[in-house]
Amino acid sequence: MHHGYIVDTQKNLATLLTESRNPLTEHIDELPTLDLLRVINDEDAKVAQAVAAVLPEIAKAVDEIASRVNDGGRVFYIGAGTSGRLGVLDASECPPTFSVPPTLFQGLIAGGDSALRKSSEQSEDSPEQGAADLAAAGFNGQDTLVGIAASGRTPYVLGALQHANPLGALTIALTCVPNSAMASIADISIAPLTGPEVLTGSTRLKAGTATKLVLNMLSTGVMIKTGAVYGNLMVNVQPTNAKLVDRAQRIIMAATGLTGPEGQTIAAALLEKSGSVKTAIVMQKLSLDLSTAEAKLKIHKGSLSAILHPTS
Repeated sequence: MHHGYIVDTQKNLATLLTESRNPLTEHIDELPTLDLLRVINDEDAKVAQAVAAVLPEIAKAVDEIASRVNDGGRVFYIGAGTSGRLGVLDASECPPTFSVPPTLFQGLIAGGDSALRKSSEQSEDSPEQGAADLAAAGFNGQDTLVGIAASGRTPYVLGALQHANPLGALTIALTCVPNSAMASIADISIAPLTGPEVLTGSTRLKAGTATKLVLNMLSTGVMIKTGAVYGNLMVNVQPTNAKLVDRAQRIIMAATGLTGPEGQTIAAALLEKSGSVKTAIVMQKLSLDLSTAEAKLKIHKGSLSAILHPTS
């Protein structure tokens, strides 16, 4: 099943759910502006329901990715066009949000980074290129590959999935059509069925929105499961500018019960001393000095819940 490259010839593009015509928008060009926007908004409202229907598959993916990340694995997103851009977007937002190295989540797009700004449509047709780009990024069997394509049949992504499978990596297909070629060769298939687009075949619309929602869930879910979040607080945030220093102080206050101007002064001093939101919280909550707090965090792999709520 995993040998050679599959180029999906059986599925005629015209029969794809994402390429079919939407009867509700056949006269959209004749509508007054507010009405045409209502039509778009009504279609957008269907996206969250489509994602709700595949939550069990997303949950399975989050748990399996998290266990690999805990063992040192990384997450690679790969796609062409809109799908590729959304993967790069999600990966690039993980370091500032969760203070993880930029290597933990990596986004690959057909045609390389220049394709983020300039469309590079022909590059999606080569399965060999998808495999080569993944290999060049140093992908290995500990890692997870999330192949993203609204149509479920992009050759570039199929090639990458087929490169990843024999390595023993976890492979996930994120598509917006049922029973796709990608789903058939991936370990887990996540397929929110968003249906025909407002503009026929324009999958940057509903399919793109669904993809963004799922990627938000994958990265946020994995980070919560691996200890980057305490309660609903981004305790891994790095205070690298004025806004983030302020946020870091407020997170320390919220997590430790410090209040008012006096509390902010204490939080600021703890942050200044430790350089880390998590360390500051442990120092304050358990009345520990810097080195003892850091040692505790190391033992518990950075999980505040494990340190502060050892029974749960």
